Amino acid sequence: MTDDSPSAPASGRIRDISVAVREGTPEWPGDTPFSCRWSWAISQGASVNVSAMTLSPHVGTHADAPLHVRDGWPGSHELPLEAFHGPAVVVDVSGARGPITIDLLDALAPLRRVERLLLRTGRTIAAGTFPDEWPALEEECARALLGRGLRLLGVDAPSVDERESKTLPVHHMLFDGGRSTWRTSTCGGCARAPTS
Repeated sequence: MTDDSPSAPASGRIRDISVAVREGTPEWPGDTPFSCRWSWAISQGASVNVSAMTLSPHVGTHADAPLHVRDGWPGSHELPLEAFHGPAVVVDVSGARGPITIDLLDALAPLRRVERLLLRTGRTIAAGTFPDEWPALEEECARALLGRGLRLLGVDAPSVDERESKTLPVHHMLFDGGRSTWRTSTCGGCARAPTS
C-alpha cells in the first residue's frame, strides 16, 4: 500500500512474502538447483552439527542486482536496503493474457505515485513447478512506473521480462533508472498479501 492509500494498514505490519527454499524448489531451467547436506553431524560423532548448501542466488525469492544483466554495474551487496522495506501496493494481474501494460495497471489500481509495487501474476514457482510462460511488463509500462516514482518492483513470476528474452529490456530499463527488482522465482508470497 502507498503511504497515502486509505487502505494502508495502520499497524505498519511486515509481511514475509518469500518462497521457502527446499529440495525441489524449481530453478531457472539449466541453473544450479538447491541442495543441502550435513557436513558434520553430532549423531555421527562430531561435536557440532554443520550443514552445507549449494544453490544459485536465483532459486526462490531474491533480488536481482544490476550486475546480473551488465558487467560493471552494482552487485547485490551494493543495493540500497531502503528500497526493500516500506509500504507496497499489490496488484493482481493474474488475469492478464499477454504483456502487462500501464493501461492494465491503471484499470486495476490507479497509481499516481508508487514506490514499491508487487505484481501477482499467479505464475509462481511457489507451487513447485517452473511456469512455461507469464505476463511480462511492456517497456512502456516500466518507463511509466519509473516516472511515477517506482523504487522497487516485485513479481511472483520468474522474470519481469519474457522467458525467452535475450536482451532483457525491462531489467535494463529498471536498472538504468536506479531501481531494484525483486522476484520469486521473485514474491511468491504475493498470493498471501492483500491487493489494492
